[in-house]
This record gives sequence, structure tokens and C-alpha cells, in this order.
Amino acid sequence: MSGRAETLDHVGVVGSDLDALADAFARCGFRLSPHAAHAGGRTGNRCALFRQGYLELMAVRPGGQSATLDRFLAHHAGAHTLALETGDAAATVARLRAAGLAVPDSIASERGTDDGDPASPRVRFEVVMPPDRPEGRLLLVRHHTRAALWQERLLEHPNGVVALEEVVAVTASPAALAAAWSVLAGWPAVPDPVGGYALPLPQGRIRMLSSATALCGDQPLPPAPCLAAVTLRTGDGNASVRHVLDRAGIGWEPVGDAVVTCAGGLALRFRG
Repeated sequence: MSGRAETLDHVGVVGSDLDALADAFARCGFRLSPHAAHAGGRTGNRCALFRQGYLELMAVRPGGQSATLDRFLAHHAGAHTLALETGDAAATVARLRAAGLAVPDSIASERGTDDGDPASPRVRFEVVMPPDRPEGRLLLVRHHTRAALWQERLLEHPNGVVALEEVVAVTASPAALAAAWSVLAGWPAVPDPVGGYALPLPQGRIRMLSSATALCGDQPLPPAPCLAAVTLRTGDGNASVRHVLDRAGIGWEPVGDAVVTCAGGLALRFRG
């Protein structure tokens, strides 16, 4: 295998209170996985899993500590990690080292999927962790137990989302970010139609822009540099998400062919 990135795996959204963060996304029509501990029990997550990709909601657990999440939150609440899936972690490390990057060996990890059920499936994966950039932490992940994470019962969402389609980063230096992340992903960046650059993957893409206004309208965005927005593909032309947002009293705006709103410091762009 080449060790190149194959698809958008997930985006990690960080908040100070996991229950409040989960409630914000549930009100937008996401079906979330149960509470699950990671990082030795110091932090926890809940996930919105799609047919392709997912969103991970993260926070420090009561009594826990995380210097990393504290550092993220000192800048803003919202998305701070972007993971790309690779089919071979060792090949990814070799490829990046051949490109001149000093990356450590992949890290093997395992965790449960439901704190309330000791018999719940456990997930195993490897992570390749290059140095962080100000825009966010980009990881490359190799899954070993996909079925344990992408459980069928969690894949149907009231808002109709079926895939994580793209991630939008905002930075003062789109060209520098595109060059750096192109090396990490193993694919060439191309000019983006709204300015800046796009990094197409075999499934999904990353967009690196100096402004996300053309994509997100008047939605409040975190201060740059940041991971500002995600585009989520729906399976019904956005009919369900419009209904869910209207019923919950959540404001949204049409921007091009997208329904756009915000939750947890992240702009959500729904496209049918």
C-alpha cells in the first residue's frame, strides 16, 4: 500500500462540557453514540457516525485533566482535530519520513464504545501524529475494528446525514497550509473555486481558505486560524434537516445549495 490518505475519517469537536456539546448536536438531528472514555479515562467522547466518516465530540471528564484540550479551548471551542484514514500506518510513516518529516512511529490504541456497558464492542486503531499546526491537528488513522465503531444502529440520523463530505480550514496562509497538508495526505492540492486551495482525497476533500464567508454566510466562526466548517451530505435533498432545525427553533440560512447553521463552535453545511 502507498500509505496515502484514502478518505476523511473524522473531525474532532472540543467543548468544556460533553453533555452540553452533545445536546447541541442532538438538537441538530444527530444520533450520538453513548459516552465513552479515552486518554486513560481523562477525557470522553460521543460520536455522530455516518456511512462515510464521523464527528467526534470531546471534553474532559469530571475530575479529569487534559493539557491538550485546555490548550485547544484557550483558542476557541469547536473543531481542533482532523483525521484522515490510511490503509497502512507503517507505510504512512515511511512515506512521511521519506518526505523529510520527523514523525514518530504509529501509536496503537484501544477503547470501549459505551461506558455504561462493559461488554460493549472495543475499537482498535493506529494513529500517525505529525506535529500540530495552528489551524488544527491533522492525524492519519488506520482502523482495525471498523464494525465495532460504525455500528449499524447508529448510522441513521433524523437530519438525514450520510457522509462527511469536506472540511473547511481558515488561515491567513492557505498556500502554506495546502503545501503542508498535501504532503501529509499524499495528494496534490488544487485551486479552490472560491479562492485558496482544495485537497481532494479519493473520498472527501479539505478546503483551505482565507475566509469562509462565501460558504458559511453570516454564521459565527471561530477566530482564524481554525477548522471552521464541515460539509455534510444528506440523502434527501436536505428535507429532513430543514424540518429538524425548524422544529427545534434553530436558525439556519441557505448559502448556495447548502443549509448552514452552527453548533459547538463549528459551522455545519448540509448539502443534499
